[in-house]
Amino acid sequence: MFSLIISAAAEAAQPSAGATLYPFIFMILMLVVLYFIMIRPQRKKEKADAEMRKNVQVGDEIETIGGIVGIITKVEDQTVVIETSSDRCKMRIKKWAIATNVSANEEANTKAEAAKAEKAEKAEKKSKKDGEDLPIEKD
Repeated sequence: MFSLIISAAAEAAQPSAGATLYPFIFMILMLVVLYFIMIRPQRKKEKADAEMRKNVQVGDEIETIGGIVGIITKVEDQTVVIETSSDRCKMRIKKWAIATNVSANEEANTKAEAAKAEKAEKAEKKSKKDGEDLPIEKD
């Protein structure tokens, strides 16, 4: 009888197999969340930046990571030549130093604003059309 009590106490003292897996499952879950919150968006941004740098053209206005603003006059494999002022001062910079393509951003913003305005105009026309069907009550 005494040996049964001791063996039952020993079994109760040992953690079950499921209890030892919970910390590992929690750690894996945290790594997955970390990937989707931090790593994946950063990689998407890096790909978009690389695509922007690859697609720069002569005549685009750019801003460098150092804050220099200029217009591209020549595009090479790894470098671009930009004109930075009205006295035609030219600089040669590496493509990785391009922070933003101001011309492309302005085009995208104007397209987005035009789409918003068109959508608002359609909604306004629809509301006016719906308003014509309703009778006007007079007091």
